[in-house]
Amino acid sequence: MPTIYLSPSLQEYNPYLTGGSEEEYMNLIVDAMEPYLTASGIGFLRNDPAMSLGEAIQDSNQAGVDFHLAIHSNAAPESLAGQLQGPDIYYFVGSRYGEEMANIIADAFREIYPDAEKVNAVPTVTLRELRRTTAPSALVEVAYHDQADDEAWIKENIDTIAKALSKAVAEYFGVPFVEPQ
Repeated sequence: MPTIYLSPSLQEYNPYLTGGSEEEYMNLIVDAMEPYLTASGIGFLRNDPAMSLGEAIQDSNQAGVDFHLAIHSNAAPESLAGQLQGPDIYYFVGSRYGEEMANIIADAFREIYPDAEKVNAVPTVTLRELRRTTAPSALVEVAYHDQADDEAWIKENIDTIAKALSKAVAEYFGVPFVEPQ
């Protein structure tokens, strides 16, 4: 059975425009993923909101999982606050498997996000959660929580986002996606 480490944001200090935090909403998405992954025969571990990022990375590395998936929501730089939209899925430059998962997730998000042209798979060397994990990894920025339409989309589509991510994970692992009973 393939196993994935789910790492929802630990950033409780990133507030949403109309209430709640990045940590809160990304944990809701991961909570909603669990039944889909279980039904599809995919094992999972996840971070604890009380962990630091370093502890979550260490936990993932010690677990020997097959993939590490970080799930976040984005915020624009102060000069562009409220102006940027869309999901970005990051992978570490040169990581064949990270890039493969990022592209699968991007394709899944193009089917559910209101403007498919704003969904991007993005190579990077700067994100610690991609640099320091032993397993191949990707980091999903679901949408911008500092932009009103994106924030509303996240809040109104928790299960839709969870299902799309779970389908992408099943596709990556080459197992059938199964709806929970």
